Amino acid sequence: MENLKAVIGKIATGTTLTRAEAAFAFDIMMSGEATPSQIGAILMGLRVRGEDVEEIAGAVTTMRAKMLRVEAPADSVDVVGTGGDASGSYNISTCASFIVAGAGVPVAKHGNRALSSKSGAADVLMALGVKIDLTPEQISRCIKEAGIGFMFAPAHHPAMKHVGPTRVELGTRTIFNLIGPLSNPAGVTRQMVGVFSRNWVEPIAEVLRSLGSTRAWVVHGSDGLDEITTTGATHVAELSNGEIRSFEIEPGEFGIARATPDSLKGGDGTANAAALRAVLAGQPSAYADVSLMNAAAALIVAGKADTLGDGLEIARASLTGGHAEAALDRLVAVSAMV
Repeated sequence: MENLKAVIGKIATGTTLTRAEAAFAFDIMMSGEATPSQIGAILMGLRVRGEDVEEIAGAVTTMRAKMLRVEAPADSVDVVGTGGDASGSYNISTCASFIVAGAGVPVAKHGNRALSSKSGAADVLMALGVKIDLTPEQISRCIKEAGIGFMFAPAHHPAMKHVGPTRVELGTRTIFNLIGPLSNPAGVTRQMVGVFSRNWVEPIAEVLRSLGSTRAWVVHGSDGLDEITTTGATHVAELSNGEIRSFEIEPGEFGIARATPDSLKGGDGTANAAALRAVLAGQPSAYADVSLMNAAAALIVAGKADTLGDGLEIARASLTGGHAEAALDRLVAVSAMV
């Protein structure tokens, strides 16, 4: 396609694409009309130069337009990470999601199988007995009846099949690692997003603002974690009322003991499922501490808490009262019935 060649030519000169140009290019790629060479040229050209906020927003716009949508309450939240941090960590955002659901906030969790770790959200949920091959209507029922539902990314983004083989052949991070977590099929406008690099914290917050998110935390741990970490400081960009504010948080400020990187590492889906069950049963651990910190931030995003300290109190009550564990049990039961 001649217009796509023009886009590639523009990228080759180091010039930034407009949002419309990026949306057009990704529409062609995700419609199966681009050749593998063209897809590779665009993805690597953007990666080498460095993706711009407007380019990411354009790509997300196209990805959202092509996804299979799920109906969910307007106040639903998502707790998600880009992955790619090579930490091999425990399923922190998944565990935090149950704590948030236990606090009465509807959760529309978007995730995938393991990429850089041994266990992705889909892996641990399957090991916990959650059925993940559900239709959009069935997932909506899970969110309504269990308070939480899981959307398996490959099932909701079928257009990704057109770029998948090229991504595998490239074997390196591309813009798709950034836009996937921003393309929640339930259209949530309240998100907690972990990113694999400090450099992406503010830009991703800017993308979310430009695409209509009402409240968000974008986070990156000083240890490289794409979550709020408890081994040290976490850099945060908070989107609220159209404004973005950047700051750092330390676990010690909130009475959370510093963890070691090894204490946050996870195993395979089965091992992480057992660990997650232990956390939800109220067993103290480094896993529990880091899950509580992330849940507390998600509760701020949800409008349930004003401060991280308040969020921690609500999150702890969700655990100690058995509400988080009950949310998991409901999801297992409802996903099997729908």
